[in-house]
Amino acid sequence: MRPLIGNRVYGCDDCQLACPWNKFARAATLPDFDVRHGLDRATLVELFAWTKAEFDERHAGSAIRRIGHVRWLRNIAVGLGNARTAPEVIVALRARADHPDAIVREHVAWALARHAAR
Repeated sequence: MRPLIGNRVYGCDDCQLACPWNKFARAATLPDFDVRHGLDRATLVELFAWTKAEFDERHAGSAIRRIGHVRWLRNIAVGLGNARTAPEVIVALRARADHPDAIVREHVAWALARHAAR
C-alpha cells in the first residue's frame, strides 16, 4: 500500500477535500485556522529533519500532533520513498536509517530500497 500513499503525510487535507459538507464551507477568518510554520511550503526533506522537540513545538495545538513524532517520521519516509530520486532525498533517508524506533527504520529501509531499484 505504500506506493499508493504518494506524498501524503497526514490525511486531514484529503478528508476535507472529500467531505460533501465542505462544498458549503467558507475560508475561516480565525487565526487558529491559518497555516502554521510554513507547512504549505515545506519539503518532505525539511520535515523529515525535525527533531521530536521541533515536532512537538510546531504542532502544539494541532491535530497533527496526535500522531506523534515516530508516526510522522514513518509517514514522511513513505512519502520520500515515493518521491523522485534526488541526492537530498537519499541523504535525508540515510540520516534516519539507524533511528531508535523499528517502525521508522523499516520504512526508511523500504524507501531506500525503492530508490535503489530505480
